[in-house]
Order: sequence, then structure tokens, then C-alpha cells
Amino acid sequence: MSVEDSVGTVPESVWVKSSHSSGEGGECVEIVAWTGALHVRDSKDKAGPVLRLTPGAWAEFVGFAARQA
Repeated sequence: MSVEDSVGTVPESVWVKSSHSSGEGGECVEIVAWTGALHVRDSKDKAGPVLRLTPGAWAEFVGFAARQA
């Protein structure tokens, strides 16, 4: 599924790269709040699949990740 398939045409300028991303090609994700959901993609595969999460599911994920750090 492409970004266009899942969320319509999202301008590249609205995607936000993780603050944990390095400029050395490390693993990283980008997110965008669009059409009432949070969308997550691999920053190295921008045409690849996009994970769509409800705001509640995103909050649970972020809370879980914070507890693991």
C-alpha cells in the first residue's frame, strides 16, 4: 500500500522524522497526523507501506515505548 493509497496525497513537508534518527542511514521512522489518524512509514522507503493508527492506539504505543526505555 502506498502513502497515496492509505492517506491521499500527503505533502512531503508534513512528515516528521524521529528525533532518534541519525544522518548516517540508521533505522528511522516518519510520522504524520492526517485525516484523523497517525500514519507511520520507514523513512528509507517512502513509497513503501504506511501503518495507520487511531490516536488512542498511537498514545498506547508511545506510552509503552516510553516505559521500555
